[in-house]
Amino acid sequence: MGKNLHDFLSQLEGQLQHDLVRVEQTVSPAQFEVTALLQHLEEMKKFPALFFEKPLNLKGKPSRFPLLSNFFATRQRCALSLGMSADDAKLALSLEYARREEKLISPVTVSTKEAPVKEVVKRGDDADLYEFPIVRHHAMDPAPYIDMTPVMKDPEQGFYNVAFLRNMVKGPRRLGIHMSPRHNWQIHRKNEEKKRPTPVAIVVGHHPAFYLGALNVSPFGVDDYARIGAVMGEPLRLTASETWGEDFMVPADAEIVIEGHVLPNVKEVEAPFGEFTGYYGPQRLRPVIEVTAITHRRNAVFQHIFVGHRDNWVLGGIPKEGSLFNLIRGIVPPVKAVHFPISGCCRFNCYVSVDKKIDGETRQAALAALAGCDFVKHVVVVDADIDVYNEEQVMWAMATRVQADQDV
Repeated sequence: MGKNLHDFLSQLEGQLQHDLVRVEQTVSPAQFEVTALLQHLEEMKKFPALFFEKPLNLKGKPSRFPLLSNFFATRQRCALSLGMSADDAKLALSLEYARREEKLISPVTVSTKEAPVKEVVKRGDDADLYEFPIVRHHAMDPAPYIDMTPVMKDPEQGFYNVAFLRNMVKGPRRLGIHMSPRHNWQIHRKNEEKKRPTPVAIVVGHHPAFYLGALNVSPFGVDDYARIGAVMGEPLRLTASETWGEDFMVPADAEIVIEGHVLPNVKEVEAPFGEFTGYYGPQRLRPVIEVTAITHRRNAVFQHIFVGHRDNWVLGGIPKEGSLFNLIRGIVPPVKAVHFPISGCCRFNCYVSVDKKIDGETRQAALAALAGCDFVKHVVVVDADIDVYNEEQVMWAMATRVQADQDV
């Protein structure tokens, strides 16, 4: 048995007893009742993972699938997912991630009989998205969205790419998918140019290290299944898909896998959607997924990301911190820490501490940070006595140690 969500949740309850809160009251995820509760807790500066035991599905009936929300909202839970102590949730966590992602671990295959995700198989019209407790996140979202990880396979080189992309529910077997011009978009474009559909499998629920691994910083062409295995610390177990067999492999230990085709040259209205920046992404014409099969565990948990909040931000920031630290250290050896704070969505602001030995090192560190991550807009370099994970200290240092006409 490979690493999986069920085992990890049991571990979490044993190690951080109050970090996973079980909600027994019936809630309607499609009517904002999940995100409203998460927002309320956030305003109270509380960030537990919530396990909704009685959510309603998109038919308004009790769902057989419980719903997991807000898991990645704390670095402590992310540290536990990599087998670390919750006390090692700062720089040690980022560096451990960077250490792991350097050496790929190739996946292994298991038969469909051995794969927990194949315990229930539904094909064709029996594959019904409306059975799930899919979340509608924000007031202007036109529909509930699945915001987990579609997997695509490059038709020429055969590598798999895993990415967080939003998927708008358009019908019981139809989704609208938004793809930025990055890796999955490149794969779909190759297929679309030849007027053929793009196979896609959306992985909904897995061990949290799977999702941390999915946000690795790798060039196009690196197999994400191997990179995810590296972050998980063991080979990712794969099994044959229902739709394409061994030509397209899916994670065997996932909770739910939704298989389908991204149709070529078919686009429909998608969005607006509240994005990770806290602003709405505009309504546009976007590709469409036609669902062909759904497989899941008998006791599967449906998972979502609270987009535009800590659950979304922390998850994306950790993979960038470690790799950027290593890059800067190669140029400025006395660098002490790198952090992407919540205030910049863990993407746009970067705090770097340096034990400066010679003039010019702070400038070099700032330029390296700007060049090393395409999300970064603002870099603040502080002395080694400042804790970059404490924003009050960083702001104090800026207020008392910076002269804008000389230091900016």
